[in-house]
Parts: sequence; C-alpha cells; structure tokens
Amino acid sequence: MNVHTQRFTVDGPAGQIEAVRDEPTLAPGAVSRGVAVIAHPHPLFGGTMDNKVVQTMARAFVQCGWSAIRFNFRGVGASVGTHDDGHGELGDLLAVVADSAPQGELALAGFSFGAFVTSHALQALWPSRPAQKVVLIGTAASRFSVATLPPDAHDRTLVVHGELDDTVPLADAMNWARPQTLPITVVPGGTHFFHGQLPLLRSLVVRHLNSH
Repeated sequence: MNVHTQRFTVDGPAGQIEAVRDEPTLAPGAVSRGVAVIAHPHPLFGGTMDNKVVQTMARAFVQCGWSAIRFNFRGVGASVGTHDDGHGELGDLLAVVADSAPQGELALAGFSFGAFVTSHALQALWPSRPAQKVVLIGTAASRFSVATLPPDAHDRTLVVHGELDDTVPLADAMNWARPQTLPITVVPGGTHFFHGQLPLLRSLVVRHLNSH
C-alpha cells in the first residue's frame, strides 16, 4: 500500500494471526495520531485483509496520520484456526488490539462481517478502552446480531451504507440504527462493495477522522 508497510504476526486465541501495519509518513520527531485496527468482511465469502474496502479505509487512516493495522481472521491466509461465526473472530480482534495498540489513541473500523465483529469489540472495550474514532461500512445487520453502540460513542462513529446494497439491504441497517437514533451516511447508488465509489468512501472516512 505504501513504503511504510510491515508484515507481522500476533498470538491469538486460536494461534498466530497474520497482520499488516501501514504507517503514515511523518515529519521528523512527529508521532502517529494513534492505532486503527480494521476488520475484514466474511471469511467464507472471500473476505481478507486485502479487500478493497478495507484497504480504502486503511489509506484514509494513514492519510490522516494514523497507523493502520489490517489482519486476517482465523482460518484466512496464514492465520491459524477455523471460522467461528464471529465469536472467535471477536477474540482475534481483541488480541490484535491488546498486542498492537495496548495504550494510546485507538480507532476501530470494519467492513460488512468485520463491522459486526467491530461493534462487539467496541462494546467490550468501551468501559476500559474507549475508541476515539469508529468507522462501520456496510454493516452486516441482516445476517448477524450487530451490537448496540455505547451512546457516548455515537459522536465518534461514522456508519456508511450503500443505497443499493443487495448483500445487506439498507432497510436492515436502518432497523439496527433506528432504535439507537444512530445516523447512517447513505451513498446514493452505492453497492455493498462500493464499485466505482471507493474514492468517495475514502473522502467520507477522511472527513470523519479530521472532524472534532
């Protein structure tokens, strides 16, 4: 993705987790704004840390001065284990946070199945480790029980959904968001994978990360 990409592994609950860290280009003596951990879409449908939407989010975080970590859930790529319907994957995400972002500013992001897992990670971490920024794209609300977000996290959260998403219908995402009065940014004409609209998606994430 950029010249500051590093591959590494994390010890997870099922074994080693394959991960990649993308670092921003910083002025001498400067430090990153924090660490963003980004979760990929459904492993049984080809989802990996190299998914285009996941890479787009990572680029947005790096552009805004964050270190971005993408990782493969258990059973994907070189990550050990087998798919666990989100339960074990939550453990994988939390292990990456504990290993690679034990302190400092934290951001959490996910796409589709990854957004579902990220919602539960946010809920689990919030009492002791609240995230400063949250990005949920194409949240898989029709297929999984997405967690209710902590009310104090709403102002820190960007939820984006495609108007024409035929994998996770917009109506299902709205049904999840409505009881929380959680706003959703709808991309007109957008599909689940935002074909032809990744630059727009990136700009929406950058705008959110640069907001106060």
